[in-house]
Amino acid sequence: MKIANSLKTLKSRHKDCKIVRRRGRVYVINKKAPRFKARQG
Repeated sequence: MKIANSLKTLKSRHKDCKIVRRRGRVYVINKKAPRFKARQG
């Protein structure tokens, strides 16, 4: 999982990426290609 300051570019890496808020953190999740997972901050 990548940890990044900004998720805007990480979301555009794959068309199935979604931005989700969980427990005060922002995540990029991707069911079809889990290697694109990311977390902000």
